This record gives sequence, structure tokens and C-alpha cells, in this order.
Amino acid sequence: MRAWDVAVVGGGPAGLAVALTTARRGLSTVVLERAAVPPDKACGEGLMPSGVAALERFGALALLEPRECARFVGIRYVQEDGSGAEGLLPAPGGLGVRRVALVKAMAARARMLGVELREQCAVRGQRRTSEGWEVETAAGPLRARMLVAADGLASPLRRAEGLELEATGPRRFGLRRHFRMKPWAPFVEVHLSEGVEAYVTPAGDERVGVAFLWTDGLPGRIGFDSLLARFPVLAGRVGGAEPDSKARGAGPLARAARARVADRFALVGDAAGYVDAVTGEGLSLAFTCAEALGNLLPDALAQGATRESLLPYERVFQGAFRKYAWLTRSVLLMAGTPRVRRPLVRWLGTRPRLFEWVLAHAIV
Repeated sequence: MRAWDVAVVGGGPAGLAVALTTARRGLSTVVLERAAVPPDKACGEGLMPSGVAALERFGALALLEPRECARFVGIRYVQEDGSGAEGLLPAPGGLGVRRVALVKAMAARARMLGVELREQCAVRGQRRTSEGWEVETAAGPLRARMLVAADGLASPLRRAEGLELEATGPRRFGLRRHFRMKPWAPFVEVHLSEGVEAYVTPAGDERVGVAFLWTDGLPGRIGFDSLLARFPVLAGRVGGAEPDSKARGAGPLARAARARVADRFALVGDAAGYVDAVTGEGLSLAFTCAEALGNLLPDALAQGATRESLLPYERVFQGAFRKYAWLTRSVLLMAGTPRVRRPLVRWLGTRPRLFEWVLAHAIV
């Protein structure tokens, strides 16, 4: 049974970000992904500037296929009556990228650095030992000094470690599909309506991603076409285009954990906690925290990877998550209160410099 320094459960962007960092720090790392790589999951697919910078540090940005991604320069809000506001992001702007292309590039880079990526290798059980962990997988057992859970919103490992915490607030859900067409603007567009929002992200030179987020209890039938029909202007733009993916959903989105660390164990990405996708910061937040954890692990492992030695990661997470959660809850409150949202967005539309200042200081 081979022994590893770090075993990462989950081969999505967050798990691969940890593996890329630990491999560069000289730690032997294995990534366990239950599906074939790259797995296709619901995702807004927008990287904010900090996320783009992290991807470059990982050495994965140059491995992205150009036709699978598209730069965007800012954020644009669009209301029911056509009024709106737009602002530019700090340089170099953001990047819309098909999730499967992102994971493919990150996985290729991880393999270059010596990471072993085991596909279709579900974790069936795990047990702490005096030296770390014994992990039972579909491909057989392995040992690791440190176990990192990057296993998504529902995170079985978060529950197994007793770190699950009931999330509060309204239940929110997401649904996305791509269309084969040239993006019509170098912006992420957020179309606002009562109870539901539509997010349009350039995700390739001939691809546009459309995602919906809504609050539980939305009246009427819920499906991609019925949600699109709530946005006539957007439906007119994409209605004649050929779908480029199947509709995929996710939710409930809000998740919480009691803590991100325990002895020889850490949560990262959506497994560590999530509020909502409304601000498009999920990937950037995951990269920030994954990089912090990966850089800490050599020193933490030298101290036995105790909970105390992992607490600096918890503090980094809390700082980044607090900022993300504050902005996300503020935007949700605004979007869910039309009598406030409509005049506020119109007002911001007349003050683009102020909107850009907010983007520069609030986005992770």
C-alpha cells in the first residue's frame, strides 16, 4: 500500500488547485476523483481577476485551449425595463472558461508536476491512524499523512468528520446550459427579475453560458426553457442558437461547516462552505483558499498536521469567506427586493466609476 503526503478527494478546480500547490512544494500528492476527468458540473464558469492570476501561478493558464475560453472586461446588470449598470473589473479583467476545459488544463499541469490523478476512483471509507489516514477506494487502499476534502457542496467527508452545520436562509438553486454562438459583449451580464436571475458568461470564442439562480418557491414550472422565458430579451438573443451542452443543475447552494480543519484533515472549495453563486466568486475563492492550504502543508506536516498547525489556513479562509459572504448576502438582499434594487441599479448606471470602485474593493 503506497503512502502519500497528501490525498485530495475531488478532482474539480478546488482539489486540483490544492494538488498543484502541494506538488510545487515538494509533497507527494494523489487526487481521487469518483468520475471520469474532467467531470462536467453546473458552474457559472467565470473567473474574477484574482482567479485568473492564481491560474497563471499554477502554470495552467497557458494550457487552456483558446477556443474554450473568453476574456471579459466587466460586469453588467440588466433589469426588466432595460435599465442597468455596468462597470469594468480591475486589470487584467476576468476569464470565462468552460469548466471541463479548466479542469482538463489543471489536470494536465498537475500531472506535469508529478501528481497522480486517479479517475473513477470513489472513496468508500477512511480511517485515522497514528501516522495519518488509511483510505479505501474503488481502486484499493492507500495511506496518506493528510486528507483534503474537495468533494463538493454535499461533501460526504464533511459529514463523516462531524463538521456539517445546517445552513440558514432561503434555499437557492442553479441551472446552466451553453449555446453555440459568438458572445455579444465582453461582459458577464446579470439579468434581474423577481425571484430569479440569469447570468450570461462568454465561455469560448463561439460559446455563451447561461445560468439561472432562483429561490425555492418560485411559482410555475421550473426548467431551463421556462426560466429563459422569464427573460424575453435574453431569450431573443439565444433562442435560435444551437445548445452546446445539456442543462445541469445544483442546489441547495448554501452550505456551512463548523470548521475547515481537524487533525490531519481540511475542507476546501464548496465543501468548506458556500453562500450563493450570485457574485460569481466561487472559483476565485476556492483558488485563494486552496493555495493558502497547499503552501501551509509542508510546515504543518512537519508538526504532525494537527488541528493547531492547520489553523493559519482556517484564518485565511475566514478572512476571504467573510468578504465573499458579505458581498453575496448584500447582492441577494438587493436582488430580492425589487423596490430597492430597481432605483439602486438605475442610480449606479449613472455612476460607472462608483460601480467600478465597488467591484475593485468587493470582489474576491
